[in-house]
Amino acid sequence: MSGTDHHRRVLVTGGASGIGAATVRALAGAGFAVDFTYRSSADAAQALLAALHVDHPDRAFAAHRLDLADRAALDGFCAAAEETAYYGLVHNAGQSSDALAAMLDQAQAEAAMQVNFFSLTRLSKALVRAMTRGRAGRIVAIGSVAALRANAGNAAYAATKGALIAYCRTLAIETARRGVTVNVVAPGFVDTAMLARYAAHRDGIERQIPAGRFAKPEDVAALVAFLMGEGASYITGAVLPVDGGLTAMMGIHRT
Repeated sequence: MSGTDHHRRVLVTGGASGIGAATVRALAGAGFAVDFTYRSSADAAQALLAALHVDHPDRAFAAHRLDLADRAALDGFCAAAEETAYYGLVHNAGQSSDALAAMLDQAQAEAAMQVNFFSLTRLSKALVRAMTRGRAGRIVAIGSVAALRANAGNAAYAATKGALIAYCRTLAIETARRGVTVNVVAPGFVDTAMLARYAAHRDGIERQIPAGRFAKPEDVAALVAFLMGEGASYITGAVLPVDGGLTAMMGIHRT
């Protein structure tokens, strides 16, 4: 882990690209020191790290290669992270799992559950003790509107994000008196590589979103940065959609 400094330090999982990279940049811009993990995007991680050092030379940043599906590696990372006294955790890393509910493959679903959900519980276990001792801390998990509204083919993925919501709400009420907040940000369709497979259907999807467009990663990152700040100290146990009004809509179109 990176050395200590006078800036509050936040750990972001899956921080090399997409929403994760936007979140790292937003947190750095808000005055935090940031560590982030990545699985395979080594070039992107190093490029982001170099940019952070140029833009914010007053503090330390670090990138850590970590496969959240590797439980032994995750345990080793968490053992080291316990010594860092992180102020915040943003669990952004995620793994898709698409199949019709009746055709769900258990092994594939369990792999997604490990990355999307169980790795959060392991990281929280490692980091929350220092937060509660210091009576200050922030945990933000990136969920999905898929856990709030059913979508054909998303049963396993939605289940992982639903588990994440249930866990975060419980952790929120268990830690609130110790000054720790725990919230879930639930993006809708965000313009990242993860949604490239929807490219052929993008126009049709955008017509069904009240805001009329996909979100930018920065739209999600801005909310995460706010939740990390002092102004969000009384917000905990919340699930906050960033979806352009998608979950507010009934979903039935007049013909």
